[in-house]
Amino acid sequence: MAGGRRVAGHTAQLLRWLLTIHPARTLVGAFALVITGGALLLMLPVATEGPHGADFVTALFTSTSAACVTGLVVVDTGTYWSGFGEGVIIALIQLGGFGIMTMASLLALLISGKLRLRMRLTAQAETKSLGLGDVRRVLVGVAVITLTVEAAVSTLLALRLFLAYGRGLGDAAYLGLFHAVSAFNNAGFGLRPDNLVPYAEDPWVTLPVAFTVIIGGLGFPVLLEVLRHRRRRRTQGKRNWSLHTKLTVLTSVVLLAAGTVLTCLLEWTNPGTLRPFDWDEKVLNGFFHSAVSRTAGFNTLDIGAMRPSTLLATCVLMYIGGGSAGTAGGIKVTTFAVLAAAMFAEVRGEPAAEVMRRRLAPSVLRQALTVALLSIGLVVVATLVLLTVSGKSLSAVLFEVVSAFGTVGLSTGITPGLSTAGKLILIALMFVGRLGPVTLVSALALRERLRRYELPKERPVIG
Repeated sequence: MAGGRRVAGHTAQLLRWLLTIHPARTLVGAFALVITGGALLLMLPVATEGPHGADFVTALFTSTSAACVTGLVVVDTGTYWSGFGEGVIIALIQLGGFGIMTMASLLALLISGKLRLRMRLTAQAETKSLGLGDVRRVLVGVAVITLTVEAAVSTLLALRLFLAYGRGLGDAAYLGLFHAVSAFNNAGFGLRPDNLVPYAEDPWVTLPVAFTVIIGGLGFPVLLEVLRHRRRRRTQGKRNWSLHTKLTVLTSVVLLAAGTVLTCLLEWTNPGTLRPFDWDEKVLNGFFHSAVSRTAGFNTLDIGAMRPSTLLATCVLMYIGGGSAGTAGGIKVTTFAVLAAAMFAEVRGEPAAEVMRRRLAPSVLRQALTVALLSIGLVVVATLVLLTVSGKSLSAVLFEVVSAFGTVGLSTGITPGLSTAGKLILIALMFVGRLGPVTLVSALALRERLRRYELPKERPVIG
């Protein structure tokens, strides 16, 4: 009897210990291990087209860029890496976009049919599940959405490349699969030195890639809710979306439209980008650039030839990023929307920020402000350090830094020429950009404490 009580006591202590461990630490460790393993595989001679394997910095940079679904490269993917190396890259992209702990949890479900408590907590943090009971359903939903979208888009791209560009069936299928996985996971890796520039006038290639990027960038919670909403609407009548889904979709549409208009206005007469195209092709490429700027590193226009005003507007889009708990980076559109709502409420003199007839909790406002300001601080410091070690122009360095932090992957072309120190800075930025917002917000949520007293109020002068 006493032994049973001791076992029960030890079990309770173990459960309490597991609950006190922050799941984000597991995510960081898992990503670090996968990136290290990917770098070691890419250093093998079989991973490159040449007789020797890649050096450590090149392998580490490529592995980090793939696992963090960024798309920045220091070597040309299609010519430098062998078929084995490209296979490692696409596997890292799938792991990084799908979620390393999500994948591990799904495998545990398939093998044993159950999840341990810690794995449930970690998967819950990574997928933004509402509760532990939702984890199993969310994992299956994420897997189904990922495989369905990637299969459909890879088939469409393969058929287009086979029928219109004379690619062999096997080659077209491989290119379609590679770009579909890269697009849905918002990685932006391409197999040509000029990325998707040769397809700038082909909507049958650019539009499927753009819409796949948009779908992946919305975030799995939004996609799952939209699908459940459609099913319930057929059986139970009209049901409203949650505030998170409404904010994500509405803000994404507004940013997509604003980015398209700005790109077209600023680049319409630029001979290096939009000027050679017809008006409908200009709009198509403006839309494509707007779609990929917040999340993926594909490009149909020469980024290095863009005007400084366009680069600045693109930096803003890259900094904002896409939806939470998806394949996009940045501070996330919901963070941007919450800050905009708080600013609008303050300008109007409202006592609290309200969005769509819902009052935002003060803790949400503080978390959004913390994420935004810390991200700005990180970008400023990284830009200053990279300017010091690279000697490049401010506009090019700032663009590269924001692209790395937002895990976007667009580049003005300076990344391959950076020194080892410069590449290591971008590696750290890609890692922090992929995992920083998740770990930071989760840490803030768990550190919230109930105080038994309040200090006297004081109003310092603002502005």
